Amino acid sequence: MKVLNLQCRQSHGFEGWFASEDDFQGQLARGLVECPLCGDAGITKMPSAPRLNLGASAPAATAPAKQEVVSAPNAQLQAAWLQLVQKVLANTEDVGERFAEEARKIHYGETEERGIRGQASKEETESLLEEGIAVLPLPIPKGLKGPLQ
Repeated sequence: MKVLNLQCRQSHGFEGWFASEDDFQGQLARGLVECPLCGDAGITKMPSAPRLNLGASAPAATAPAKQEVVSAPNAQLQAAWLQLVQKVLANTEDVGERFAEEARKIHYGETEERGIRGQASKEETESLLEEGIAVLPLPIPKGLKGPLQ
């Protein structure tokens, strides 16, 4: 099993597990590897240091070697964003393509107030904002749109 550090064009870092380097390259060429945060298929393999287990012998008593530490500054931000998206999904009703229509009905008191989510074009979103209806575009990762395996 090969564990790779991957990154999309938006600089979202994530890990991918593959049977081999050929498996990774094949999936990448077929467009099967994508960012779990934004769905971008422009993936780059990042440098990583393998861990080699060469046996059970005790290490020599030497001064501990200094290790280079790489920080993922966006990791906490990505985790917080995913938690926010999960909370929105859990606490809103998916009205799909009827989003603009349902948002207006709620705003003008024609139906009960509730949290909704769905799809709206750029023009529909601008129109809702001009009417004073608070809406916010929120990209939802493909992995969160359906059941997780």
